[in-house]
Amino acid sequence: MDENKTYSRRRLLTTGGVAAGAGAVAGLAAGVALVQGGAPTPNITPSAARRFTGKVVVVTGATSGIGRAAAVRFAAEGGKVGFCGRRENLGREVEREIRAAGGEAMYVRADVRSEEDVRRFVDRVASAYGGLDVCFNNAGITNQKPLHEFTSAEWDDVLGTNLRGVFLAMKYQIPHLLRRGGGNIVITSSGNAKLSGADRSAYAASKSGLVGLVQSASLDYAMQGIRINTVLPGTVNSEFTRRAGGAMDLPDPVWDAMAATWAKSNVRGLRRMATPDEVAAFVLSVASADFPYLTGSHLSIDGGTGTA
Repeated sequence: MDENKTYSRRRLLTTGGVAAGAGAVAGLAAGVALVQGGAPTPNITPSAARRFTGKVVVVTGATSGIGRAAAVRFAAEGGKVGFCGRRENLGREVEREIRAAGGEAMYVRADVRSEEDVRRFVDRVASAYGGLDVCFNNAGITNQKPLHEFTSAEWDDVLGTNLRGVFLAMKYQIPHLLRRGGGNIVITSSGNAKLSGADRSAYAASKSGLVGLVQSASLDYAMQGIRINTVLPGTVNSEFTRRAGGAMDLPDPVWDAMAATWAKSNVRGLRRMATPDEVAAFVLSVASADFPYLTGSHLSIDGGTGTA
């Protein structure tokens, strides 16, 4: 493979030759050996700091990926975690996982595109646990195609989930934080907010909108003890990325080879994708009380690539 040739995520992940048969599967799986050289993927263990003991935490989009990893970690550090997502079977699975580990968690099925769902979710968690302290607004989707091929409904779906969904979450979270005397909101944006690529117009617009939202909202509430920041991950090796590439039905070894190949050519620094746990650990640090002077910031965790 020519290491100087850059492939878009869409081109790599949707290549038609991937599922050409058993021979292609075997070849791609064996190809992992050809793309070694990226930084090793670390095992991120939960912090022993217990920074969220006695804190009530809400997480949106926590049935998989970064949201799931964050919900588990907030609970492991003592937080009482209320989280939502649309897929009830996965939500119940995460809830059981947290409780089995000795944590406290409550899953509420909610769709962030629905104002009533969001209001009910936030109020139910605050009522059950006696308030609200930390909010991680992470729910997001993507749809990748040239701009003129979007229907209005498809465009609205991406913006309605990624941008309007965060607005709705904050609208109902902030009154609880004000009653608490302050709190912390962290929002998942994306490296696409800084520098995007082809076929991502809706996604990039939504994630850039979150940067502007945080710049303004953080000033609205800075003097009332509420800190609001965004994290901007690069490409994460998660279900989100795999689904965006149409690779959910591929065998894991094939996906692993594709992901490694793409990362070697596109992540200039570490030459690998992030893991959900790595981003979640970063989110917890931003959401903790360790950085009281940090608000209105847009914090990249992209492995050195400078893009998503």
